[in-house]
Amino acid sequence: MRTEALIFDMDGTIVDSLPFHERSWVHFCRHHGLALDAADIMARTNGRTGVECMAEVFGRALPPAEAQALVRQKEAIYRALFAADFREIAGFSAFAAAAAARGLKLGMGTAGDRDNIDFVLGRLAWRQRPQAVVGGDEGLSGKPTPAIFLEVARRLGVAPAHCIVFEDAPFGIEAARRAGMRAVAVCSTHAPEELAGPHVVAAVRDYQELAHSKFLEMLDVAHA
Repeated sequence: MRTEALIFDMDGTIVDSLPFHERSWVHFCRHHGLALDAADIMARTNGRTGVECMAEVFGRALPPAEAQALVRQKEAIYRALFAADFREIAGFSAFAAAAAARGLKLGMGTAGDRDNIDFVLGRLAWRQRPQAVVGGDEGLSGKPTPAIFLEVARRLGVAPAHCIVFEDAPFGIEAARRAGMRAVAVCSTHAPEELAGPHVVAAVRDYQELAHSKFLEMLDVAHA
């Protein structure tokens, strides 16, 4: 099938940020007197929007202003932690540059908010910036619904069937399936069997492994 666009999740897919999100949940829960396991929170919320995460953590729907204030608090903790040890998933920038050179459109679809998106893009050595970016604070439902990925495809002007999603989490892999998109499982935090599906065309540890497999060269790329 022809490929016109690659759509990347952000946390755990572009940047190795999930350990710092988990640590930020520890700090956040301690501050609010919540006796919750951070690893369990990550499993239940990875891929969901900030407001959805707060409803999950507090066990109830929160007024929008309160939820957004809590999201800002938690994500500020995360950025402070990750800034000291910022790193991409190995090989991402080189892979993205090679994809752009082959004529592929690049997009990003994340449950992260604008502050986190700007934080990552401001530090990442990604010369070919994504042509469309959709975040979790734009009023769309989070993963596993397909809304974020479908909106990225719409902004890129590419039909879902001609997109490949890169994801590290089960919710994101399922969102790609529901969007009618193929997927590459980036196994930075989950085993390949946790990210399996009929639409998953590859499962790799990082982009260096993907490059070594000649993944881009095997794609039927339009206008390459």
